[in-house]
Amino acid sequence: MPHTSPADRPVPRLRRVASVTAVALALLAGLAPAATAAGEESQAAHAAASGRHPDRAQLQARLKAIQEAGVYGVYSSVRDGRDRFDGAAGLADLSAGIPTRPDLRHRVGSVTKTFTAVAVLQQSAKGRVGLDRPVADYVPELLPGERGRKVTVRMLLNHTSGIDDYIADAFPSLKKGTTESLDDHRFRTVRPAELIGYGVARPQLFEPGTDWSYSNTNYLLLGEVLRKVTGQDPERLITQDVIRRAGLRDTYFPGTDPHIRGAHARMYENFYGLIDPPRDYSVYNMTWAGTAGALISTPQDLNTFYRTLLTGNLLPRRQLGEMRTAVDVKDEKGSVLMRYGLGIYAMDTPCGPAWGHDGGVWGAGTWALSSPDGTRQFAIGYNLMKYQRLNEDGTAFVPHPADAALVDYRDRSLCGATAPRASDPAAKNRPAEASPTGTPAADAPASAPRALPPAIATFPGLLSGPVR
Repeated sequence: MPHTSPADRPVPRLRRVASVTAVALALLAGLAPAATAAGEESQAAHAAASGRHPDRAQLQARLKAIQEAGVYGVYSSVRDGRDRFDGAAGLADLSAGIPTRPDLRHRVGSVTKTFTAVAVLQQSAKGRVGLDRPVADYVPELLPGERGRKVTVRMLLNHTSGIDDYIADAFPSLKKGTTESLDDHRFRTVRPAELIGYGVARPQLFEPGTDWSYSNTNYLLLGEVLRKVTGQDPERLITQDVIRRAGLRDTYFPGTDPHIRGAHARMYENFYGLIDPPRDYSVYNMTWAGTAGALISTPQDLNTFYRTLLTGNLLPRRQLGEMRTAVDVKDEKGSVLMRYGLGIYAMDTPCGPAWGHDGGVWGAGTWALSSPDGTRQFAIGYNLMKYQRLNEDGTAFVPHPADAALVDYRDRSLCGATAPRASDPAAKNRPAEASPTGTPAADAPASAPRALPPAIATFPGLLSGPVR
């Protein structure tokens, strides 16, 4: 797809002072649409839903519905015990008319965070990393002063550190409300220390440990902690101790290589209408995301990874328990939207809680969730990002049919026949769900210029913005 010149139209200005935070939290639920606290007491409901064979015709129809609602291409894998459904719909390449297929490799964004968290917890099990030790014990040069003594490794893992995100500074045109820096930095190689410096230089969002705010800076810091305690490059360490140990064949860190090896889709970024027509960002140097969001994988590998993790084959029982010890993420009214653990989160579905993560980078969105016991799972990738639009007031995103279709597919994948039908009046009356494909404002730096829409700055679209 030929590149067009960067869009120079300003991002619609948010009218309410509090809307960046409010919408960000609402969109954060997009990753976990309409999620309430995911209690472990609901595991029985998941167990009851497990064991049913996936309804392939229904799942394929729901994938097609996502594509028909406006997403160019989707590719997915669903597992129930030993049974599996692999499906795809739409186009992988618009200009060439190439259709998608289920096993395409894909940039999975912040799903990377679960892999990084597993590596940190493995080192914790070996006694090399203390979860409640200050970050300054490991990388004092990256988080100096009193803050380095207050912020612990656990706070980095569960995003309670109060350290701001680096995305707006890494892509400076976003501060003006334009997108040209996405193109300017397509082939840039940037070191983690530089990106961490952007986030650390921003004002502290809150006293460490007193609140929650999604920040990619946290996970770059964790990568550097791994480097310090092991003496190895963190991406190589994660490859050796997590990716290979889980037996994943199509998952890897690209390093400085801007290309994706093997069959993959083009990845189109719309940026809420600022890039029109949407531009292909599948060729991109991902050093700007690193251990926070640079990983490439497939839906099949992601299901294998989360099943291996949740069934206790990557971490000792104690560390897996630590990983699933979560903090409530609440909206401005105090309602729990989701529960974030150590690199993994829980959200409610119609058949009980599901654990996993979502991710989003320029042009690519991913969502992977699993029943708590690892028996039933779904993972999906899609190749059009930020197709939503703000309302006239600039305070919220207009509901998009693709978002509803994605949630419907999630529920059918994880819950089978127990999922409410899209045409069910009861389903229509459920609370409005945040866009699972947008960039939750929770990821957006709280200090971002108000010219930026709440979901732009960072964490499917879901939790994080550009990186999920």
